[in-house]
Amino acid sequence: MSSTTDHPAAQANPARDTWHVLTRELKPVLRDPFTLIFSLVQPLVFLGLFAPLLIGQSGVPAGETLQWFVPGVLVMIVLFGTGATGSNLQYEMMTGSHERTLVAPLSRSSLLVGRALKEIAPIIAQSLLIVAIAMPFGFRADPIGLVVGLALLAVFGVGLGALSYTLALATKDREWLFWGVQQTLIFPLMILSGMLLPLDVAPGWMRAVAAVNPLNWVVQAERALLAGELGSMVVLWGWVAALALACVGLWAGVRAIRRSS
Repeated sequence: MSSTTDHPAAQANPARDTWHVLTRELKPVLRDPFTLIFSLVQPLVFLGLFAPLLIGQSGVPAGETLQWFVPGVLVMIVLFGTGATGSNLQYEMMTGSHERTLVAPLSRSSLLVGRALKEIAPIIAQSLLIVAIAMPFGFRADPIGLVVGLALLAVFGVGLGALSYTLALATKDREWLFWGVQQTLIFPLMILSGMLLPLDVAPGWMRAVAAVNPLNWVVQAERALLAGELGSMVVLWGWVAALALACVGLWAGVRAIRRSS
């Protein structure tokens, strides 16, 4: 069997193989849901400590500030959660578990796509929890906008998760390299997305970089959707950014895992 092609016995039904991989990846999450709460620590810290600073500086009611800030926290969940998920695959490669899955009667592409789709469940569960926590403090979300916003986050998370797996496949057992690249990319992307602070008064070069930062458009789209502005142009651009990232991430991930050995 060539390491660059799908397993011949599995090529006829990639959808079935993807489902098997998806359910396999979801089982540890269902057995230990505490991991979902643990990964929320960083977004909750920002919500609990950063939001009061914004409320104090803005001088507007807490609910109005949260309408701006909470959508950014939802995108932050995707950024920190799915952006680091490749470390799980890297651990499997170091322990030999990944090598055994490569010789299983499954299509190579399903090994990547199933893993990436798994990210949807944690994203939705964690986002709903953040929304529920923020509501007693005055945050309100348009019901239809919330549903569409969760779908947008899911698409964005699939793409980002696939890229994280691609990075893990590229770095293999060099864990320090994975985290070095991941941390180097994530924090500039976060700052240049307007997630934590408005970029309206930022230097021109920062606004120019933010204009081509897909994360920026997803954040803006989430704010519009949760405010009920479903017809806003930023919603369209947010979907374009999320879908483009998903296509690039899945293409790169499938290509990398087909070459994996």
